[in-house]
Order: sequence, then C-alpha cells, then structure tokens
Amino acid sequence: MNQRLNGLRQKMTEAGIDALLISQQKDRRYLSGFSSTAGYLIISQDDAILALDSRYVEWARQDASPTSEISIINTKGEIHNWLPDIISGMGISKLGFDDTGITYSTYSKMNIALDSVEKAVELVATGDMVTGLRTIKDAQELESMQKAAAVADASFESMNQQIKIGMSEKELAWLLERILRENGSGSVPFGIIVASGPNSAFPHHSNSDRVIAPGDPIIIDFGARIDGYGSDTTRTLCLGEPGDKYKEIYDIVLKSQIAAIDKIESGMTGHQADGIARNVIADAGYGQYFLHALGHGTGLVVHEEPKLGEKSEDILQNGMVFTIEPGIYIPGWGGVRIEDMVVLEKGKTRLLTHVSK
Repeated sequence: MNQRLNGLRQKMTEAGIDALLISQQKDRRYLSGFSSTAGYLIISQDDAILALDSRYVEWARQDASPTSEISIINTKGEIHNWLPDIISGMGISKLGFDDTGITYSTYSKMNIALDSVEKAVELVATGDMVTGLRTIKDAQELESMQKAAAVADASFESMNQQIKIGMSEKELAWLLERILRENGSGSVPFGIIVASGPNSAFPHHSNSDRVIAPGDPIIIDFGARIDGYGSDTTRTLCLGEPGDKYKEIYDIVLKSQIAAIDKIESGMTGHQADGIARNVIADAGYGQYFLHALGHGTGLVVHEEPKLGEKSEDILQNGMVFTIEPGIYIPGWGGVRIEDMVVLEKGKTRLLTHVSK
C-alpha cells in the first residue's frame, strides 16, 4: 500500500496540490485495503487519514492494510461538518478533489466550510487522479485476478456439463452464478448475460424467459470476483447442430480475436489494438456489425482504463490487464462474441482466462 501512496504523492506534487480528498469507493480500497460504501480518504505528503462514520471504524481497524500508514478517524455528520477541523491541522493550502465523484452540492458546502479555516484552503478539481495508478497491476493484484479467472474457468466448464436445450436464459444465468459462488467467487463483478437466438444480436441483452432452442447462438458473458478483483469472459455456444451461418460468423470472430491476442504489443494505442481485430471482421464483410470497442481494462471495477476502441489514444503498457472481445451482431439472427482477459507482459499479451473456445 505504501508504494501506491508514494505513487499518488508524486502525482499530487506534479499537480501542485498539498493534499487529495478521495471519495470514490474503488480508490479508497486501492489505497487503504478497506472498502466501505461511505467514507473519505485524505492523503497529504505526510498523512493518510481514513475518515469513516461509526458503522465502519472498528471494521476498518481490523481490515485496513496493516502495512499501510493509514490513520482512522470517526466522523459524524456530513463532510463539511468535520473536514475543516482535520484540514486546519495539516498545513494545507490547496486540497484536490475528484470532481467526477463529488456532487456540486457537496462541493459548495465544503467550499463554504473551508472559508472558516484560519489558513485559507482552495479546493482544486483534479478528476480521478487514482485511476491512472490503478491501470498498472502489481503482483498482489495480478494474483487475485488470476485466481478470479481460474474460478470463472472452472465454473463455466461445470455449467457446460449441465446446460441443456429447453432452459431459459434466466435459468442458465442463475445456474452459472450459483456455481461461481460455490466455487469461491464473491459477489459477481457484473450481472451475467445470457443471450440466445435473436437476443444475442444485442451486446448487453437483459436475460429473459426465452427458452434455448437447438441451433441457437448463445452468448454467455460472466466473471468471478476474488479479493475485490473481477474477471471477465465471454463464450458463444450452440446446442445441437450449428447452421452454416453460425459456423461462418463464429470462425470470423475467432480469427479476429486470435489476431488481436497475437499482435497487440505494449506501446500501441487502444485505437491501434482495436484496428487489428476490426480489420479482420471488416475484410470478411461484417464491419458494420461489430458494434462496440475491442476491449477495456478491468480490476477493482469491471470496466476501467485502458480503453481499446476506435477513438482511444490510451497507451498500452506492461502490467495492464484488459479484455479482448470482438463480436458480430446481426439483427434478426443473433450474434457471436468471444472474450478473454489478458495481461501485458514483456511487451506481449498473456491469457488469464482459458475456457475452451
């Protein structure tokens, strides 16, 4: 944790702020090891204070990282009621805050309250300063994500032995979620998607009572969560004899994904990575049916930086974990998506998910 705090402090120095007020749950967990639905983390060059109400104080003393330098304080009331007292003793003149996570109402109340501090404190909007740190996974994070991927792999293979024609999408999604939890996953990182037949033409379909029929394309998007870190995988199945259309579309998507896995390198932009897969699909005549970006980073949040898409200028770097998930979606027929999670190591991708394709 201290290494993460040191990295943040360097960014704070570059931004010209004395301290940073962190409101986002995912960022508090990343920097303190403790996750709560409410609370704040205040980081200066000398202090790190986890500000929590009485519901969480004892829990945090037990679960916050023992290797971190975090102090825990018990707060009462809204932030503007207690923040001035803390800030006044820290010698802060510029306090950064994540303007993507704090409402205008909260900002206004803080601004008024900080006027009462003997030494004037200026609030400085910084955006989500912690996100950039979270894109590069350390060994501990990568271990958790590898475990999550392994749980998801095993769970899907178990589900694959139980799936049958006549099940509804909702039944199949629940079956897989139950197996994931039985195999050790925490709460699933996102709602499992099961899209069958024509429903599979919708990339983010909401599971329905539709019954799976022979020959249907069945998109199943799923993940496990270990130590707060999620995995993300998609497979497309067909029960019974697949038709020629299914075979054609599946083959194109698979070739597209394999090309991206083989050719993506560190130093590429997200746009360049996306183009590798997109060109395969376009050359096959289905470019208009690839409806989303190639992939996204994943970690404490299932969709985070970097972005792999047509307009992304994110630079892919060693230590980043992201998905590679090309797809083709044809209205009235259905779709195929194949998704794996990879980590960039020594300039190349390494698969973290290994479910059979």
